[in-house]
Amino acid sequence: MMHDHEESDSAIVAKNPANKVGLPAAEQEERRAGTEGNPDQHSTRRAQDRESVSHALDRIRQAAKQRKKEKFTALFHHINPEMLRTAFYALKRNAAPGVDGQTWRTYEADLDQRIADLHCRVQREAYRALPSRRTYIPKPDGRQRPLAISALEDKIVQRATAAVLNQIYEEDFLGFSYGFRPGRGQHDALDALFVGIETRKVSYILDADIAGFFDGVSQDWLVRFVEHRIGDRRIIRLIRKWLRAGILENGIVAASERGTGQGSVISPLLANIYLHYVFDLWADRWRRREATGDVIIVRYADDIVVGFQYEADARRFWDMMRERLQEFALQLHPDKTRLIAFGRFAATTRKKKGLGKPETFDFLGFTHICARDRHGRFQIRRKSRRDRRRAKLKEIKSELQRRLHHPIPEQGKWLRQVITGYFAYHAVPTNHWSLWAFREHVKRLWLRALRRRSQKHVLTWNRMSKMADEWLPLPRILHPWPNARFAVKHSR
Repeated sequence: MMHDHEESDSAIVAKNPANKVGLPAAEQEERRAGTEGNPDQHSTRRAQDRESVSHALDRIRQAAKQRKKEKFTALFHHINPEMLRTAFYALKRNAAPGVDGQTWRTYEADLDQRIADLHCRVQREAYRALPSRRTYIPKPDGRQRPLAISALEDKIVQRATAAVLNQIYEEDFLGFSYGFRPGRGQHDALDALFVGIETRKVSYILDADIAGFFDGVSQDWLVRFVEHRIGDRRIIRLIRKWLRAGILENGIVAASERGTGQGSVISPLLANIYLHYVFDLWADRWRRREATGDVIIVRYADDIVVGFQYEADARRFWDMMRERLQEFALQLHPDKTRLIAFGRFAATTRKKKGLGKPETFDFLGFTHICARDRHGRFQIRRKSRRDRRRAKLKEIKSELQRRLHHPIPEQGKWLRQVITGYFAYHAVPTNHWSLWAFREHVKRLWLRALRRRSQKHVLTWNRMSKMADEWLPLPRILHPWPNARFAVKHSR
């Protein structure tokens, strides 16, 4: 906790958070009008909001950087109208509504008054979290992934709170954690894994899968982990409200002591906090103190890949990781977690044992393969996962049937957008053949759909190829080699 003479600068850290709430609710409401004014005024105010919010978040970040071991006891006053408005404009415009039925557009119609009212309720702790609406999206393996859709005001307060907490935890999270963090994405994690395997002595890969992670998180442990850094009881109460709000499904609200509600705005940050304490700190300490050879770690949310120089290290880590997760209500998936020989010596090692080619593993949509370049040197080849590609093609087939009688130019423009989006993620070096295969499959699906429009079709394959060349983009590699991009982002 901070001393009194350190409590300046908007009291980011304070002994008495109750004194930092701000103006009385009546004064706050009088300062805000409705949505009167012209677009230029709204644009100016949004710019002012962003500047104010950015300045406040920078101060929190600097305090977190300088005071690694101290608790933040006065953060609640940062959930102010400027922060809430900025959070609102950061939400997706066309997102599905929660149980309140409120959409982004309808809320914006009277935004100032609504934000003033929401801020008032939050500050006097009259704000109540609503249950999340359960929905399901298909997974590539045919199963359904449950998602929790929060009410709009819950999304706003969650995003504002996450913005504040992110400034603190970004100074705490370790370098091998990549999922749902500002300035980090899936390709950063893929680059780190590629470079780690190529530059370190990696001969074995542990592909770890945590079974039902988002539904298995212990809420009690999660709150205890948050309390390591957050001493503001009102922030803790907000988090408890979201965890205990429950899920609405088939007209019944079910609350649980486990889970973070996958799909909610705050869920990715809470998941990262949980795994930071359960896995990251432990794994980093194990690597430094227990390992006898090189170890690399890459984690993207609950997808974990660990590379080892020695098989004995890998098996000890696997056993201890299983025990570690069980202490905190988590389990490794017995069928999806596996240890394989992988790396520059994997092919030779397996050949000596009379085994076939090295096994492959999947990570973030790509199958990783031990291969050789044109000069015979070891190379990691990455291909788009076949099951994911099939799932995407199935989506396209279904949508083409829905658009069956739309004009051909309209279909072509839509397909161009779909393929461009697919290439934007998958167009990595060594994946060129898979991109061509995807485009060819789309072309065949389009041909079949167009032929169904009439029993007297005259659409030949040659004519279809010319049409595809007009509308469907050709594959080209859009991403640099991982070691080149990694070297730029991590110059040290």
